[in-house]
Amino acid sequence: MSGWSPELSERFPEQYETLRGMLRQRLVSRQLGEHIKKPPARVCDVGGGAGHQAIPLARLGYEVTILDPSEEMLEKARDSLASEDGPVRERVRMVCEPGEEASRVLKGETFDAVLCHGVLMYLEDPGPLIRAMGEVSRPGAIVSILTKNADALAMRPALEGRYRDALEAFDSNRDSGRLGVLTRAHTVGEISGMLAKSNVETIRWYGVRVFADHLGEEHPGPDFADMLEAEWEAGRRDPYRGVGRMIHLVGRKK
Repeated sequence: MSGWSPELSERFPEQYETLRGMLRQRLVSRQLGEHIKKPPARVCDVGGGAGHQAIPLARLGYEVTILDPSEEMLEKARDSLASEDGPVRERVRMVCEPGEEASRVLKGETFDAVLCHGVLMYLEDPGPLIRAMGEVSRPGAIVSILTKNADALAMRPALEGRYRDALEAFDSNRDSGRLGVLTRAHTVGEISGMLAKSNVETIRWYGVRVFADHLGEEHPGPDFADMLEAEWEAGRRDPYRGVGRMIHLVGRKK
């Protein structure tokens, strides 16, 4: 994973406590819920890190495998899982290996849903990881990818009043986020094309954080419920979804 470090493993989970992080988590979970098979079903969370997606799915009855190359991130998942009920803990398995090696390290297992949220932006070439996701997806499986939106990189700096940065972002597919790491962004067409090579058809895509991305490290206020609903509607409608900070693609393995 390009640009990733143990220091980032320490700082990354803190992002989920901010307004932006909570919006991202709630929106992606709701969007995924529109498509994923009801439990019992098996899920592989590639790059699932601290378990922010995996543990809520386990609470719902899914059998979840977190596949992540960072032992530091998996340790955070273990800490979070320790406070869960026994049946929830039993439904989560953790494997410390690169996602690109999914088929080999999981010994050919296949899953009803394969997730990869917030990972591709740290990779110079996401192709091998997307191919690996296709390999562990059984026919009819849902493949869910969340990544940074290359078509909207100018939005955040412009709304923050950083107009020189906004001008530079128009023709770029790279961006330095809140963690200070230079990451890549992708278009819907690029990700859909890579999925198609793995026999995965994109069936829906959403924008994530259309209205609130520029609010920095703010924490949720009393209007959070209304903000969440506004973001939910914007994320599934044109033209709003196209300017979301992130894009969430959901595909189905043919």
